[in-house]
Amino acid sequence: MLGAGLAAGSLLGIYLKLIEHFTSFNVYTLLLNVDYIPGLKHLELSEGAEFLLHLAISVLLSAVLGVILRKKAWPHGRAFTFVAAACTGVGLLLYPTTALSDRTPELTDPVSLLLWLSGHLLYGAALGRLLVGAGHACDWSKQRE
Repeated sequence: MLGAGLAAGSLLGIYLKLIEHFTSFNVYTLLLNVDYIPGLKHLELSEGAEFLLHLAISVLLSAVLGVILRKKAWPHGRAFTFVAAACTGVGLLLYPTTALSDRTPELTDPVSLLLWLSGHLLYGAALGRLLVGAGHACDWSKQRE
C-alpha cells in the first residue's frame, strides 16, 4: 500500500502541477497548501517538503482504504468504484480549504473545482487500480464480479 499511495499521490501532483503550469488555475498550490494547518502555517516549507507532506497523506489514505477493502472483501469492480468515489469525495471535502488562503483558487471558482475533482478522480482510479488490480485489498482469488 505504500507504493500505491506514493504512485497515485505522485500522479495527482504531476497532473495538478501541469494544469497549473499551463493555465491560471492554482490547483497544485491548493494541493500543497498548508496555510490552514496549525503548527505548519507559520513554517517556510519548500515545495519539495510540501509535496512530501502530500505523499504522506496519500500513503495514509491508501492504507485506510486498503484496510476497508480487506474487511469488506468486495468484488473487483465494487472495490475499484469505492476507492475512486472515496478519493473524489476526499477532494470535495478538502476543496473548501481554498477559502483559507489567498494563494489558492476562489471557493466559488467552478473551473478550479472541476479541475480539482478531476484530479482526485484520476488519483482514485489510479489508487483503485493499484490496490484492487494488484490484489492488495483482499484474497481476490475467491471473488467474482
